[in-house]
Amino acid sequence: MGMTNTDDMNFSDMSKISESLADAAQTAGQYVVTVLTGGPATVSGTVIADGQVLTAAHVLHGDEVKVRTADGRELTATVAGRDPSTDLALLRVEGLTMPAVTASNGTRVGELLLAVGRPMHGLQVTLGLMERAAPPERGPLRGWLDAGAAPFRGVTGGALVDARGGLVGILNAGVSRGTLLAVPAARALRVAELLNTAGRVPRGYLGLATQPVHFPESQQPGTQAEAGSDAPKPEERGGRGEHGPRRATGRGERGGPMWEGRRDGRGWNGRGGPGWGGPQRGRVGLTVVQVEAGSPAATAGLLVGDVLLALDGQAVRHPGELLERVRERAGEPLAVLVLRGGQETDVTVTVGER
Repeated sequence: MGMTNTDDMNFSDMSKISESLADAAQTAGQYVVTVLTGGPATVSGTVIADGQVLTAAHVLHGDEVKVRTADGRELTATVAGRDPSTDLALLRVEGLTMPAVTASNGTRVGELLLAVGRPMHGLQVTLGLMERAAPPERGPLRGWLDAGAAPFRGVTGGALVDARGGLVGILNAGVSRGTLLAVPAARALRVAELLNTAGRVPRGYLGLATQPVHFPESQQPGTQAEAGSDAPKPEERGGRGEHGPRRATGRGERGGPMWEGRRDGRGWNGRGGPGWGGPQRGRVGLTVVQVEAGSPAATAGLLVGDVLLALDGQAVRHPGELLERVRERAGEPLAVLVLRGGQETDVTVTVGER
């Protein structure tokens, strides 16, 4: 039997997809370089601007390394700064003038991605799929992207790109065994900006611990903050301290605040309620369960029992989100919408630095 019109159409569609991905790989390949780390490992780097390359911090030996460009030039680079939280390092490379990265316009779950690296033997690419952000159980890796692609030697520091060659994230195969993760592009570029200007990334903090509180539809607070009525997400079941995961000795409501929530969906007291186990709708806030003495939160007058509803007008729904929202705001004023004694009030907190 001969090839049908449908077969012709399918082949044509597949050919277009293949060509599109090959073009994306070539586009990304222009700004992905080889980093000679000063040790046995050879990894990749991503050019973000003239003379600036992002790579992984943990692979670098010393503060002076070499960078090999796509056209074979070998240039000396110095480490401008390292950020342990994202495992990123910014390299300054004298004489490096080449196409800089173009950030992606956004990706969706299910979109095809390319992991692009340039290990010692040249450009290498593997196909991935936007699966999800790394699950909250990964603690420090909250918010990282799962590249959905098989890691290969030297891919760390390379670029995760979309089908147009736009940067989705900076790759790292060394932070989670067998999984290729990426620091999202927006966060990576922000870290690079801070490393370039200050040589470090100040970490913002408020100095309080919170746990989620659910307001039934019949007991909704005011509507100053943008908030939907969707049921809480699974990660909102667990409470975390604003400056990192902590555990309480108590096992439920009577034993003390829950710093790290249950994963069985049965609620705070482990007996089915009151908690997030069933289908619930309504607004979510963060109840303050501890305020660190002398902290920015204490200085601003935040109190145990306050409920945080929004930061700078945007609803805040779980402690991990609070952490992410203040992490890179050190020294900046933050408008916090608080529910206190049944009344909403605005409190301005100057984010501290650790």
